[in-house]
Formats: sequence, structure tokens, C-alpha cells
Amino acid sequence: MAMKKVLIVYAHQSAGSFNAAAKNAVVEVLRAQGCQVEVSDLYAMKFNPSATADDITGEVKDAEHFHYGEETMLAWKEGRLSADLTEEQRKLSAADVVIFQFPMYWFTVPAIMKGWIDRVLTMGFAYTSEQRYSQGIFKEKKAMLSFTTGSSESMFSSNGINGDINITLWPLQNGILHYCGFQVLAPQIFWAPHHISSEARSTMLEAWRTRLQGLLGEMPLSFTPSDSFDCERGFQLKEVIEEKHKSEDFGLTVGTHLGKRIPPNSQIKSGV
Repeated sequence: MAMKKVLIVYAHQSAGSFNAAAKNAVVEVLRAQGCQVEVSDLYAMKFNPSATADDITGEVKDAEHFHYGEETMLAWKEGRLSADLTEEQRKLSAADVVIFQFPMYWFTVPAIMKGWIDRVLTMGFAYTSEQRYSQGIFKEKKAMLSFTTGSSESMFSSNGINGDINITLWPLQNGILHYCGFQVLAPQIFWAPHHISSEARSTMLEAWRTRLQGLLGEMPLSFTPSDSFDCERGFQLKEVIEEKHKSEDFGLTVGTHLGKRIPPNSQIKSGV
């Protein structure tokens, strides 16, 4: 087997945090398997999260009506993106697997990581209108979320106060990772490590280390293929597929639910 290259996009301010320990476990276990592991430590790098015209060297096409997506796509094509973006895109291009390690803030990623997503995943480099979802540019790569929560698992259940974690993860896993074509591995969720004993935290880390032993061979989560949607009808689900699914108890996915019940655990377990 060829050596796999792994990129960890890491966002935590403290080297003594549980997130740091989870990140270090990835480095140790996957390097022991012969992987080449690179880490983008966003806080240590003082990564700039703001997407602005400063991301482009030289003149912009239309300064008066600046359009970040179009301007950065042109700059990417012409090799005029700022050095920090070029470096992160280099890492991403080289990677077979990308792991995002972070504490969940406000039901999503921290601002510095959202800035990495906004700035690094430029139009043209990471997606186009023709190359997205199952036909996406990164369809040969795998990606996953690994994160800590401040709330317990029960609070993120279908009848919990935070709501179903599957719904929480849909914008991140479908709207960012799958949108760019990644094969999305099931997330690694560390439920409220701040509120449990050190022994329980150690058990969490050991379970993560065990999972990492077979991570590269895991099957990805399931998403509805792009060719299931009719571009002539505004990219709505094709009528033949909708008709075929009428008798099913559940919708196709969290997002394409057809007014039916949402498939349980479809964003946290593969094969469901």
C-alpha cells in the first residue's frame, strides 16, 4: 500500500487541552502505520480568518464591486493568491485524508477554522458549479470531523434540548466536506470531556486510538448522488427517484428528507 498523507487542521489554543491530546493521538498512531502526517495548527500559525481582498496579490478585477469568490478563483488560476493560502492549498492537495480537530463552538467550528474553510477552499481549487458533491474535485480524498462538545450526548439527541446531532452536522458534513467531493468519514465525537473524570477522558482517548488503527479502511457516510437531481428542474430530486422512495418510512438524507422522518444516525454512522 502506498504511503498515505494525512492533514490535520487543528484549532485549539492550549497544548494541554483534550483536543491537543486527540490531535497528538492521530499523529502518533497514523505515523506508526507509516502515514505522513502534517498539522496546520491554526492558533499557533496565527491564521487570519478574514476573507478579504488581501488574499490576492496584484490588482483585483473589479475593486468597486468586489466579489471574493470570483476574484480568488481568478487569482488561483493565475498564481496570485497570498502565500498563506497557497501553502494551505499545497497541504490539502497533497493529502489523502483530512481530519478537522476542534472544540464545537456554537454548534459549529471555531471562527479561526471557519476562516480556514472560507479562505482555503476557494472556487476553482475546491469546487466549481460542475464539480461538486459526488462529482466534486476532492472525490478521491477522505475527510472527517473530530471534535469535543460542551454538552452531553443526551442533550444532542432527537428529543434533547440541543436537538439531533445529525441535523447539527448536516451543514458541515454535507454543505462543506461533501460539497467539495470528499468521502466523509463518520465523525469522532468526544462528548463533554470537560464534565467527566480524568479516567473517563483516558477511556475516550483509548477508544479514539483504537479507531485510528483502522480509520483508513473505513467506509464513508452515504449521501445522495449528484445525478439523482434534475438540473432542468432546479436541481430537485428526479421524479423517478422520488416516486421510488414514496413507500419508504424515512427520507433519503437529513437534508433531502421528502417531508418524511429523518434517517436516524445517518450523519454519525456509515451504512445507515
